[in-house]
Amino acid sequence: MAGAKFFWRQPRSRLGIGNVCRAAPMSNLFLQGAKLHTGPRAWASAAPVTGGIDFSAPSEQVARQLIGAQLLVDGVGGTIVETEAYDRDDPASHSFSGLSTRNAAMFGPPGRAYVYRSYGIHWCLNLVCREAGHGAGVLIRALQPTDGLDRMRARRGWDDIRLLCAGPGRVGQALGIDRSLDGRPLDRLPFALLAPDRALELTVLTGPRVGISKAMEQPWRFGLAGSRFLSRPFR
Repeated sequence: MAGAKFFWRQPRSRLGIGNVCRAAPMSNLFLQGAKLHTGPRAWASAAPVTGGIDFSAPSEQVARQLIGAQLLVDGVGGTIVETEAYDRDDPASHSFSGLSTRNAAMFGPPGRAYVYRSYGIHWCLNLVCREAGHGAGVLIRALQPTDGLDRMRARRGWDDIRLLCAGPGRVGQALGIDRSLDGRPLDRLPFALLAPDRALELTVLTGPRVGISKAMEQPWRFGLAGSRFLSRPFR
């Protein structure tokens, strides 16, 4: 974004809470108008490693590692079976055109939620990756519902378990995602993220992303092989 500048302050390191493997100091900043500032409204520190996943890594690595992880929002959620990766050098990414008030959360720190509204209708949940200021994230495209099914069905107005969370808009609706969760840390309530069961042998499929008009050849869509909860088949 033209004229935007970063102002940094390094806060004291502190221990995280929830499913955190380690804590690290994070840059303390917030966006106001065309600039990032520090101050009392700035983001608090968060650990980049949550649920056994290092969110400071590149988004395509994180997107693959998230397959099989358990994601809950206020006790409602399931197993992640489909993701897509996005990066600032990716023309299909919201961060490609630079920092704005709408996409600020995507620029970090890592291990936070980035929430946006698709076509003015559906709230979509992304998990932020890379160092603060970079601009990368993973879109949660589909879950296998396991927890809070009654609440999911009430929110979705739909009974078929296969379609409760098959697609990013359905995930957002079923989990009660809205703008109030934008920028919130994944290692604290209402979020809970649990690492995949390493005892299970998971086969992860890759392919082109869905519903984009740029960088369509990039194979940054990841899915759990054999899952009947995918938003659409891999070909």
